[in-house]
Amino acid sequence: MTGTAIQVEQPDLLGWWIGANGPGRRTRIPRQRTTASGLLGFAFYGRDSTEDFQDRLSSSRWQRDFAQELIDGRGAITAEFFDVGVSRRTPWHLRPQAGLLLAVLAQPDRGFDAIVVGEFERAFYAGQYEQLAPLFAAHRVQLWLPELDGPVQPANELHMSLLALLGVHSRREVQRAQFRAKAAMRAQVEAQGRHLGGRPPYGYALVEAGPHPNTAHARWGRQLLRLEPDPVTAPVVRWIFDQRLAGYSISSITRELNEHGVPCPSAVDPERNPHRVGTAWRPTTVAAILANPRYTGRQVWNRQHHEYTDPVADDILGQSQIRRWNALQDCVVSADSAHPAIVSEEEFIAAQGVYAKPDQSRPERVYLLTGLIFCQDCGRRLEAHWTHGRAGYRCRHGHTATRQRGDAGPRTVYAREEQLLLLLAEQVPELRPPAGQGDRVRELIPEYLAGHEVAVRCGFYTWRLEVDGDLIFDGWPPRLARVDNGRRRRPRKAQDAAR
Repeated sequence: MTGTAIQVEQPDLLGWWIGANGPGRRTRIPRQRTTASGLLGFAFYGRDSTEDFQDRLSSSRWQRDFAQELIDGRGAITAEFFDVGVSRRTPWHLRPQAGLLLAVLAQPDRGFDAIVVGEFERAFYAGQYEQLAPLFAAHRVQLWLPELDGPVQPANELHMSLLALLGVHSRREVQRAQFRAKAAMRAQVEAQGRHLGGRPPYGYALVEAGPHPNTAHARWGRQLLRLEPDPVTAPVVRWIFDQRLAGYSISSITRELNEHGVPCPSAVDPERNPHRVGTAWRPTTVAAILANPRYTGRQVWNRQHHEYTDPVADDILGQSQIRRWNALQDCVVSADSAHPAIVSEEEFIAAQGVYAKPDQSRPERVYLLTGLIFCQDCGRRLEAHWTHGRAGYRCRHGHTATRQRGDAGPRTVYAREEQLLLLLAEQVPELRPPAGQGDRVRELIPEYLAGHEVAVRCGFYTWRLEVDGDLIFDGWPPRLARVDNGRRRRPRKAQDAAR
């Protein structure tokens, strides 16, 4: 009789024997008896800074062993939370596992009454504990630390002083590590032109360039990477610079790319750009390509930096991180060419000088009603628009210069500022100037707007004027055609309604 053999998992007999008969080993209470015996249930929390350069198993093991040694005989770990690849500067609510731990605190059946960590500086940075202490106290959860050989006592001044000192030391350790790392990265970029990681810029691909110069990393099999022009996207970058050097605007370049169906950077490499939509080119994307010096063959580092906002005193969420662009003078540029160039340095510099310079002889353009004019068709605010030497407003219903307008959709709504001021002067008594002083409405309008809420809703066939929430006028201004000296007629629909 034949059949499929059943695989029976063999018990770890040697492991059981060592655990039961090891010399000097304490008698441990099984985990199933922790709640029944009344011992304290603990949630263990640990953290690794980097995923690639630290071993997850060994790091979590030594942190958990420290925590287990602290609570041995006084409790048992019933839940574990361990963050991998998360900086200590990251607030707890932004760490995946720490954030989950904070969410579990509010659950009545969470299964633990205390949190234990293997090392304070692994779990907390600067004043993070002081920010989280009220939350722990509100849910009646203790925090156990190896540095205190037990739970934190908020009323104990010695405990709080030690935690403040550990927080300062944690901040100092991060600052020292950052300074050393940045100094080394600056030297590697300037002297060696080394690629230091991150997404390759659009137009380039990463290729291996031999063993890593660091002997330890080379023994681990790591390779040095460099940028090489991508045969598909590099011609697109070349074309963008050519168009810019020919005098075309960024909006027109963006529109051409979208009309010809050229995939945008996030569509070409969606795995490395998960934070992007990848549907179309945007003017900011084209502008970023034109401003990137790496297309000249030089390696560039430190184009962006992080700013950390200080938390409010009673804010448990901690610092927030914002990315900012550095000035080009603050960037680190390699002394020599580090990879093949797509554009020359002369072309790159020339492209930076292609922009519309303001005419100093032109008088200042002033818009009195910016933000007060709305479109009746789509509800958007009309944007200020200078045309034919005078102030006006328009609504393109979300249309931008990066795409050609299709046949469908409403037409652009236009409104001249002179027409709007005339409507206000006719309908609002406070804005009616004395006879022969029609221009004084421009002097009266700023003071009136400061004390009243005014909104004008413009459409093709009717305008609506609202003051302080009350409807003042609804229709077509009877004197509107006279503003154009007879050259513009009221819409046919309005003429038919007047008849």
